[in-house]
Amino acid sequence: MTIPSNAVTTAAPPEQAEPAAARAGRPRLLAGSPRLEFVLRRLRRAAISFAVVLVASFFMVQLVPGDPVRAALGPTAPLSTVNALRQQLGLDQSLWAQFTHYVTALLHGDLGTSITSQRPVSQILGERLPTTLLLAVISFLVAVVGAFPIGVATAVSARSGRRRFLDLGLSGLLGVLIAIPNFLLAVLLIATLGVGLPLFPPAGWGTPSQAVLPVLALAIGPLAYLARIVHIEMLRVLDAPYLTTARSKRLPGRLLYLRHALPNIVTAALTAGGVVLVGLVAGTVLVETVFTVPGIGSTIVSSITAKDYPLIQGIVLVYALLVLGANLVIDFAIAILDPRSTIAEA
Repeated sequence: MTIPSNAVTTAAPPEQAEPAAARAGRPRLLAGSPRLEFVLRRLRRAAISFAVVLVASFFMVQLVPGDPVRAALGPTAPLSTVNALRQQLGLDQSLWAQFTHYVTALLHGDLGTSITSQRPVSQILGERLPTTLLLAVISFLVAVVGAFPIGVATAVSARSGRRRFLDLGLSGLLGVLIAIPNFLLAVLLIATLGVGLPLFPPAGWGTPSQAVLPVLALAIGPLAYLARIVHIEMLRVLDAPYLTTARSKRLPGRLLYLRHALPNIVTAALTAGGVVLVGLVAGTVLVETVFTVPGIGSTIVSSITAKDYPLIQGIVLVYALLVLGANLVIDFAIAILDPRSTIAEA
């Protein structure tokens, strides 16, 4: 008996067909999504970085010369009182025992107690952190809002080699502003706008007028840096073939630059924005000290002077979390706006 040729089938064995069906019905997040892998990779790096900062901050603080207990109680305090406080704080134990106790307490949400004020470190940070965050966020917004119009407008004006003097002048001015340290800029602002022309209070915090000079001291350098990045990227995009084609269609300038050119510099601007945000968080230390702003930046200076180990370690960890958090936000924003970045890194 012969079997007709059209009746012959080539069905796959059940053991091979079943995995294919399982793969087809598997959720994408569990099937190796590039975005999920990108997020997990970034979170893993952030966790490792935080662990390194935790270990380094603890042991480096121990290198600060002097006795923190004696600094807190004063040189005339009885030795018995000094030894009692040292025992209470656990400073009489070995360094490894102190580190183990510190990490264990940290896992339970306890940052320790300030040696000088005898208050919980978390309470001190809770009072000072909002001021630092507000100062950094306002400065970042001022830098971003000011950088994009300056960078885009000057790039459009200097396109194709036109107004070469404008391009050179802007590059020189931005380079000077980037090179000036924020604490020196703070002193210059106090001397000019705070004392010479008393337009704004030279120190303090609490009113909008008192926030102007600290915000300017923090924002001017990052604004110049971002404006330079936007200017360079915009010049590159303006000479791209697709924009030449769009320009040949006689599109309005608003549509040409805002819809076709600006979106193509967002990734570079966000990358630079991450650097700026991290720099702003770190820059609050000196600026807050110069303007006597009651944030964690000025607090860490006083805590180092007083050799307040728990407070120093708590502030360092908070700064590390702020920096790592800012980097994660920028990375995730870039991954959402430009999915190719997640694939390229895989």
